[in-house]
Amino acid sequence: MRMYSARPGGRRYRPVLDRLPVAVSGTVALVAGGALALGLGWLGELHAGWFPYIAYTGLAALAGGFSRPLAAPVVGMSAWLCCNAFAEHRHAELGWSGTGTESEHFVLFTAAALVLSLPAALPRRAIRVERLPVGEGTERRPG
Repeated sequence: MRMYSARPGGRRYRPVLDRLPVAVSGTVALVAGGALALGLGWLGELHAGWFPYIAYTGLAALAGGFSRPLAAPVVGMSAWLCCNAFAEHRHAELGWSGTGTESEHFVLFTAAALVLSLPAALPRRAIRVERLPVGEGTERRPG
């Protein structure tokens, strides 16, 4: 059972965190994107502008922090769908502003998710923590 892990050459030990699978990451990002749309609507920010893009970029980064790196495109697409449907074009309608504009938004959301998921993909060595009984195995044997 792996309890702690450390990067090779590193001195700090951290608990092992299991990352969300790709499908679960996409589902979480979609549900959180809908909740964010409700919050943006309450604030009166459901329009194309910098505030919704920053909010959805933060959402993608947060979801990416709990996801595997392979889930970054799925998280990015989920954030793009919610941002496009609710913030940009409103009324849950997808609109197309051109290949360049929409691909820039998708790349921004995907990059935000990928940047926070990459530290989890760095190689780590497993540290096994075992409890030795007191009095056994602690004395030195001649030889």
